[in-house]
Amino acid sequence: MASIRRTLSPSPHHHFPHRLQLSSSSKFKYQNQNQFLSSPSSPLSPFLLFYRRPFYRFLLCFLLGFMFGVFPFAHLHFDLDTNLGTVPFSHPSLRPRQRVDRHSLSSGIHTQRNSVWSSSKIKQAIVDGEKSIKDGKLVIVVTPTYNRAAQRYYLNRLAHTLQLVEPPLLWIVVEMGEAVTSETALILRKSGVMYRHLFCSKNNSINFKDRGVHQRNTALEHIETHRLDGIIYFADDDNVYSLELFNRIRQIRNFGTWPVAMLEQGKNKAILEGPVCDGDRVIGWHTNGKSKRLRRFHVDMSGFAFNSTLLWDPKRRYHVAWNAIRQLDTVPEGFQETTFIEQLVEDESEMEAVPPGCNRILNWHLHLESKNLPYPKGWELSENLDVNG
Repeated sequence: MASIRRTLSPSPHHHFPHRLQLSSSSKFKYQNQNQFLSSPSSPLSPFLLFYRRPFYRFLLCFLLGFMFGVFPFAHLHFDLDTNLGTVPFSHPSLRPRQRVDRHSLSSGIHTQRNSVWSSSKIKQAIVDGEKSIKDGKLVIVVTPTYNRAAQRYYLNRLAHTLQLVEPPLLWIVVEMGEAVTSETALILRKSGVMYRHLFCSKNNSINFKDRGVHQRNTALEHIETHRLDGIIYFADDDNVYSLELFNRIRQIRNFGTWPVAMLEQGKNKAILEGPVCDGDRVIGWHTNGKSKRLRRFHVDMSGFAFNSTLLWDPKRRYHVAWNAIRQLDTVPEGFQETTFIEQLVEDESEMEAVPPGCNRILNWHLHLESKNLPYPKGWELSENLDVNG
C-alpha cells in the first residue's frame, strides 16, 4: 500500500529555490530592503519619500502666494511713463465727481489735444483737484413739490440749474402723499443730480395751513437722523436762482442771509425783502408789508441758508438744545420764516451777509402760476393731436 509523506515547510532562511542563486551583493541589498520595510521604527514611509520633493515645492509656492496676498502691490507708485515721472495715486475714497471744463480751469490746466504735460503740471493738477474737493462744502437743497400743471416744468428748470452747480450737492425733493410718484421719480433720475426722493404722509390731513412746512420738516428730520453735514437751503421749485447763489452758500459758516427780489401777487410791482448789510454784518431789514412789521426777522424762505450741524449738534445750538428745530405750522401766515430762524440764531450778530454788503440779487421769488390750470395725468395724452396744414 502506497503511503504519501507530506513534505515539511521550507525553513525561514530558504526564500528562493535552489536553482536561483543570488550574489553576495544582491543578498545584502535584498536583506537591507526587507529590513527597512519591516522595521517599525523607520522615520519615513515610501509614500513620503516619493512625494517629499513636490510637497516642499508646493509649500514654498503657498508661502510666496500668502506673502503676496498680505502685502499687495496696489499701494506702490509705479512709473507709468519715464517722461512724466511718478504720479501719486491717493487712497480710494468716496468723493464727489469733480466737474472739469473742457476749455479751461481756474488752475490754468488746459485739456487740448496733442498737448504734452510735464510731470509738475500733472502733480499740480492732482493737488488742486484734491484741494477743491476737500474745501468744497456739501450744499443740501431741500425742495417741496406737489402735483400741479406746471410741476414738471418747474422741476426740470431747477434740475438744469443744479446741474451747473459745482459738486458736492445733494437735492432732497419731498412730495405730499403716502408714497412718491413715478412722474417725479422719472424727472429726478434723468436730472443727473445726486438726489434723495422723500414723501410726507400728511396729504390727507385738513388741519395744516401750509403743506410746505410739513414737507420741509420731513427733510429736516431726514438730515438730522442721518447726520448729513452741509449747508441747508430751502429752494422752492417755482423760484429763479443764479449760479452765484450756490457758490456763495458754500462759503457760509453758520447762518447766512441775503435780499430776495419778489413780485407781488396781482400787482405789476417788484419788492425787496431781506437784510440791510454793512460789509459782512447785518444791521437792518427791508420790509414793505405793514402786517409783517411785527416779525423779528424779515426774510423770505429762499433768502437764508444754515449749517446742518445746528440741527443735531448740541454744542452749536445751546439755547434750544432740548428741542428739535422744526418749522411751525401753528403760527400765522408769513411768520414761518422768522419763528424758524429764531431757533437757529439769537440776533443779527450771529448772521453772515451774503454777499458782503448785500448789494446783489441772487434769486427771485415769482408768483406766475395760475391755480386754474388742469393737471395732465402722467404727462401723457390719451390720443394724438390733430395736425392742420
